[in-house]
Amino acid sequence: MADAKVIPFDDDRSRARRRPARAAGEEAAVRALPGPQQAPGEPAPAAEPEPAPEPVAGGGSGWERRLAGGLAFLRRRVTGEYEVDEFGYDEELTDQVLMSLLRPLYEKYFRVEVKGVENIPAEGGALIVANHSGTLPLDGLMMQVAVHDQHPAGRHLRLLAADLVFVLPVVNELARKAGHTLACAEDAERLLRAGEIVGVMPEGFKGIGKPFGERYKLQRFGRGGFVSTALRAGVPIVPCSIVGAEEIYPMLGNAKTLARVLGFPYFPLTPTFPWLGPLGALPLPTKWTIQFGEPIPTDSYAPEAAEDPMLMFNLTDQVREQIQHTLYKLLVQRRSVFF
Repeated sequence: MADAKVIPFDDDRSRARRRPARAAGEEAAVRALPGPQQAPGEPAPAAEPEPAPEPVAGGGSGWERRLAGGLAFLRRRVTGEYEVDEFGYDEELTDQVLMSLLRPLYEKYFRVEVKGVENIPAEGGALIVANHSGTLPLDGLMMQVAVHDQHPAGRHLRLLAADLVFVLPVVNELARKAGHTLACAEDAERLLRAGEIVGVMPEGFKGIGKPFGERYKLQRFGRGGFVSTALRAGVPIVPCSIVGAEEIYPMLGNAKTLARVLGFPYFPLTPTFPWLGPLGALPLPTKWTIQFGEPIPTDSYAPEAAEDPMLMFNLTDQVREQIQHTLYKLLVQRRSVFF
């Protein structure tokens, strides 16, 4: 089976498929096939009208088009006629398969409501900074669907993920295909300079694995590395607040010994997991709200500003406070955890 074509990251990243140009002689031959040859000066015979296509019972034309599109997609996967960038991002697979698998969870199960998506630039790079919670990182995936489906320009979110994601079998490959990359400053800066929307959750495992009693209380935002990256790339920082993820797996305890044995940062104990086995891994159907705040510009700072620790501290604190304030506001506004 042929390998996928890897395109350089800085090249034109359009994924539009084009048919190979047909040679002039071949095109002429195709046009000359129907009908007999005519003598010079002889008028061309009148073309017979083609019969109108018969309607397909039950709206068959729709599913026939979907079937043809699906078969063409499978052919490209088998023959390797698809493109990935140097980070492993497969836009076609993400749009047609991965987003389709996540969308029912987004629309029907968590019923995500999105606010402020217009604050994400229509073009050029931007860094989205969000709170992290929920024991499992479903909040990042739902944020990715929100940007993909709700933004008027149909932009794609490239998430920065922890090392653990890229050592887990299957998860590693899917994360790369979906556009996720290692949470390091070099990769993030390259993506931002290339005009991508990049998402980061600075709380990391401290946020996603915090006890249920500390829900919606932001943890420390590290050393402000994301601010330094945004300053060097000259892109705006868009704060993002997510409400609803904290309650999908209420973490009542942490089996630290078992976590160390398995090599995990924590091993959650919830009201249903591990007591109900695999059924306990089913998240609770909470109602989510994702709000993107007003962007904080960084292009007015000098290049050496990225090395100013006081400026990084102030901007980090500004982003964190904006996210925390919005979380409190959304919590006051919501009627119920589930409705």
